[in-house]
Amino acid sequence: MTEYTELRDPNAEYTMRDLSAETMGVTADRGPRDIEITDVQTTMVDGNFPWTLVRVYTDAGVAGTGEAYWGAGVPELIERMKPFVLGENPLDIDRLYEHLIQKMSGEGSIEGVTVTAISGIEIALHDLAGKLLDVPAYQLLGGKYRDEVRAYCDCHTEAEADPDACAVEAERVVEELGYDALKFDLDVSSGQEKDRANRHLRPGEIRHKTEIVERVTEQVRDRADVAFDCHWSFAGNSAERLAGAVEEYDVWWLEDPVPPENLDVQETVTRSTTTPIAAGENRYRLSEHRRLIESEAVDILAPDVPKVGGMRETRKIADLANQYYVPVAMHNVSSPVGTVASAHVGAAVPNALAVEYHSYELDWWADLVEESVIEDGSITVPERPGLGVTLDLDAVAEHMVDGEELVDPV
Repeated sequence: MTEYTELRDPNAEYTMRDLSAETMGVTADRGPRDIEITDVQTTMVDGNFPWTLVRVYTDAGVAGTGEAYWGAGVPELIERMKPFVLGENPLDIDRLYEHLIQKMSGEGSIEGVTVTAISGIEIALHDLAGKLLDVPAYQLLGGKYRDEVRAYCDCHTEAEADPDACAVEAERVVEELGYDALKFDLDVSSGQEKDRANRHLRPGEIRHKTEIVERVTEQVRDRADVAFDCHWSFAGNSAERLAGAVEEYDVWWLEDPVPPENLDVQETVTRSTTTPIAAGENRYRLSEHRRLIESEAVDILAPDVPKVGGMRETRKIADLANQYYVPVAMHNVSSPVGTVASAHVGAAVPNALAVEYHSYELDWWADLVEESVIEDGSITVPERPGLGVTLDLDAVAEHMVDGEELVDPV
């Protein structure tokens, strides 16, 4: 086996690892690509969402850690996939991804939790390959455009329907927590609803939601960008009227104003307003994002890396979006593992706006990894191999879902 010596400044913080046969745990007559996957394990953490951590092990004594978006049955699906990757070379990320898509076609690998489960393995493979090759994960995606990726904070209040409370929380998050990008929910009760099932917004409801937008944007002004999330709640005409009503305010984007199934309605709403419209969180793989992009049905695309198909699939989506001059703001409700994976993608594509942070009220979120992830509203993209973060297994054990087993240490 070729023995790799140090290629960086010996005084640098991180130097090229010695990948000799001895340190890799393989015999001298094996080549540098002669590495096999030996196991795949999961542990579900009870965060503000149930985070599924995924670890892929090899006979080289190196393991990679990923994360799958929350969803019932994801750990079981990953267990179902294990035989399809055991004995395979973890460096063949694209081939293994396509292999899993094909093998899991009966379980619905076009969309849904099957794609989510594959995403967790795919992210772990990026972490693993980066460690084996001694490069950060963004390098596997083609290099980086930026050293830092902006994080936007998904904000909440004890009384989400109160415009004044939203403005106060926006001020606190900007001044005390250091974020210059925020998001608030608009699918909150105004107290005037007659029948929410019909998705129709009455004039008073639109005035209430517009007041939230006005109070928050006027409070922070140029100190922060503010997006507003509708969670697929409104009928097409109601979404158009709401988007039109907030056009005069500095709305970063209005997210998911209509249900995700009918892309023709999504396109109509987007074309009806100058308010930027974002969507994509509920779409899977490049195939489902393609029509959103090509029909110009969104102004901003919002794929979720641990849900949409993983890091390389998100890179493909961002590349196509870039052909249509559409920026990408990654939806993210993950632990630090999935968040850093999204940051690596954000570093590697030219049209990245930001990565969502959804756990600012969870005081132990940062404890799950040994490294700092978000500081002053941004994520410094790690230069360490792989994702560049290390699970704190004690913290993971403390916050596991009841009945879960902890992943093995490396």
